[in-house]
Amino acid sequence: MAQILAPSTQWQMRITRNSVSSSPMTTKMWSSLLLKQNKKWSSKSSAKFQVFAVKSENGTVNRMEDLLNLDLTPFTDKIIAEYIWYMLFLIYVCNHFQTIPKPVEHPSELPKWNYDGSSTGQAPGEDSEVILYPQAIFKDPFRGGNNILVICDTYTPAGEPIPTNKRHRAAEIFSNKKVVDEVPWYGIEQEYTLLQTNVKWPLGWPVGGYPGPQGPYYCSAGADKSFGRDISDAHYKACLYAGINVSGTNGEVMPGQWEYQVGPSVGIEAGDHIWCSRYILERITEQAGVVLSLDPKPIEGDWNGAGCHTNYSTKSMREDGGFEVIKKAILNLSLRHKEHISAYGEGNERRLTGKHETASINTFSWGVANRGCSIRVGRETEQKGKGYLEDRRPASNMDPYIVIALLAETTILWEPTLEAEALAAQKLALNV
Repeated sequence: MAQILAPSTQWQMRITRNSVSSSPMTTKMWSSLLLKQNKKWSSKSSAKFQVFAVKSENGTVNRMEDLLNLDLTPFTDKIIAEYIWYMLFLIYVCNHFQTIPKPVEHPSELPKWNYDGSSTGQAPGEDSEVILYPQAIFKDPFRGGNNILVICDTYTPAGEPIPTNKRHRAAEIFSNKKVVDEVPWYGIEQEYTLLQTNVKWPLGWPVGGYPGPQGPYYCSAGADKSFGRDISDAHYKACLYAGINVSGTNGEVMPGQWEYQVGPSVGIEAGDHIWCSRYILERITEQAGVVLSLDPKPIEGDWNGAGCHTNYSTKSMREDGGFEVIKKAILNLSLRHKEHISAYGEGNERRLTGKHETASINTFSWGVANRGCSIRVGRETEQKGKGYLEDRRPASNMDPYIVIALLAETTILWEPTLEAEALAAQKLALNV
């Protein structure tokens, strides 16, 4: 992960009426992403605007480009708010559109909305209403203008969080005074894999076959090594436009696999920014005709999996003497290893094998500059005696709200018994 020095001061995305100077990511900007080369293009003119006709392989004609690119700002104060929430297990995100009378600056200005939870497996049919509570807003890179993306969480009509709402519990932890005083920072490295649509095989790989072995693909350039750069670059710019605290991106070890980094973000903001960035990536890959996979081990064999390494620090860790605080945090994490692993993503046992820059899922370990450990401490942190730790265990499909809340809870709020602490310290060779 690229080094990140400080979090943004923008802890809550705010949108103003005058935020129309920058251009949205229009459909024309995605043109280089289209993978099918045998489409026939023609154009027709009208008195009002030009319409492009795109004839696809199945004969469907698409004449929507100009309508998709319409800027509503000169004609109405109304905006489109796209409500985003996630359902079932982690990687499935849903959306709903609402017309709002005027631009807003804070989620509290937006109305709640209800949807049919029985259609998403989140409520029984006889009592199916689930209520969306707006929690964070971002500029909409697809529609531009004052339009917004809205991260929501989910509740029953009585105001109780439904079981898949992990943001609510995270918000409780981050509102605890001990946690607030420690100002937890997170830098999350989201890895993902791009798949060909019809065969669900990595982008750039021969169908049914394999490319050359790993080695030349990490942070690479070239048509024979880098597959999907347009998608990565488009996503990077769209996230910056939206106000997401994205700090970098790079090609990964396995061809067709990429990573982007979000942070440092303070507290629950880290979860909101990851979820919104995932949604934007899902939309871009949809437009590009490519499948997004957050499977932690999409290809079996001698290929790297996909993780979501989470860099973490508290105020005490960042101050002089912080390395001792980091070691105490590592000790606590070792004692709750099973609890963390059980919440760090589905299918993670296929990735955490002790190979391909991972530690074994069954054994907790830590080390300085060691990417084969559960917890890595950077060489610079050791030298300066303060800094951050990297939890390398979370899978690419982890729920960020669960991971960031667990890290804060285990390292700030949870206290082990003295006996357990002493045994763990001895086992890990930690002189705490």
